[in-house]
Amino acid sequence: QVQLVESGGGLVQPGGSLRLSCAASGFTFSRYAMRWYRQAPGKKRELVATISSAGGSTNYADSVKGRFTISRDNAKTTVYLQMNSLKPEDTAVYYCNALILFTGDTWGQGTQVTVSS
Repeated sequence: QVQLVESGGGLVQPGGSLRLSCAASGFTFSRYAMRWYRQAPGKKRELVATISSAGGSTNYADSVKGRFTISRDNAKTTVYLQMNSLKPEDTAVYYCNALILFTGDTWGQGTQVTVSS
């Protein structure tokens, strides 16, 4: 069974850091690009970061460039999102995503990140 499980969200003060994790199972993780999205209340889901299957290529939304870093450990079938210098506008539910052959667009359950003093 294909599964993506996010963790690591929480409440953090502005300027703080969090690291999100997404544990994948049920598919050959190392063959797929992985993505992090986020959705704030009342807003559309937004692509935050993408990493290629081997981890050699990454892309970021302009709003997080220089503050967020996506990485992966194919041996642990886990993708990470290191978030630094967090701002209140980063508050959202963060989702892990992969487009998997024969399964389709696959999402985790999401993890809440709240940036507030």
